[in-house]
Amino acid sequence: MKAIRLHAQGGPEQVVFEDAPQPTLRAGDALVRVLASGLTRGELTWGPTYTDERGNSRVPTIPGHELCGVVEAVAQGVVGVVAGETVYGLTSFFRDGTAAEYVAVTAADLAPKPETLDAIGAASVPLSALTAWQALFDHANLQPGQKVLIHGAAGGVGVFAVQIARWHGARVIATAGGDSADMLKGLGAERVIDYRSQAFEKEVSDVDVVLDSIGGDTRQRSWRVLRRSGVLVSIAGESIEQPSPDLGVRGIFFIVRPSRHQLMEIGGLIDGGFIRTVVDRVFPLAQARQAFEMLSEPGKHGKIVLNTSDAAI
Repeated sequence: MKAIRLHAQGGPEQVVFEDAPQPTLRAGDALVRVLASGLTRGELTWGPTYTDERGNSRVPTIPGHELCGVVEAVAQGVVGVVAGETVYGLTSFFRDGTAAEYVAVTAADLAPKPETLDAIGAASVPLSALTAWQALFDHANLQPGQKVLIHGAAGGVGVFAVQIARWHGARVIATAGGDSADMLKGLGAERVIDYRSQAFEKEVSDVDVVLDSIGGDTRQRSWRVLRRSGVLVSIAGESIEQPSPDLGVRGIFFIVRPSRHQLMEIGGLIDGGFIRTVVDRVFPLAQARQAFEMLSEPGKHGKIVLNTSDAAI
């Protein structure tokens, strides 16, 4: 099969389009013919991209961890997923990924593709939407009427977080470049703060939940906008330091996990018209290096997706 592989840890310069062995199935797996694969900023620097769960190297490795595709085969005993079904899902970070024509994935992590999306749109959903869902509900326990501040709101996670929070009845404030304001207001943001020209900590206060995908100085400045008992949920970096107990707030860092059940809920919201996908640009699999280079550039709106099949369009 054709695949994108990394023969050493690094950046986009390590991305190679080449032949690779077709994956073999483990117990509980499904073999999926990939139609499209979503990409995530920073994944070329993640440790799990290059190792298994025990820390052993698995170079050369295939990146990409979200897909839409067609099930080609399932391991003996697998139920709930059948050959010929069109699915989408988030795959393990510790296994070869979805930037390939075929991938082996835990079958229980796959969900039926939303009916209203093509393969490109569906591949833009799993990691980003699950991250937003788990941040807001599993970790922040967001309630209707609460005020949520979403940093990096025009990115892959942010566009789903804005929509999911608004659907849930929260008041949404977003930080992003000013050129994203109209899009984000259209998705449900009550207010958009241009991070290039405005200091958000001078513009908002008494926030119940902050969703941080930026880290660094942005995260540090966010503590002061939370109300007492507020929570900051971060997906940036590898950990989070708790603020002074005097502030009466708390911080949570987490890594998204696959969830068939949550993807089915999200798919229902998409098909019901409550959530829409935002895809910035689509690249053919052979141009994955350019796609990874674009991931680090500012000004993107939504997701970058690899098209691995003519059937994806």
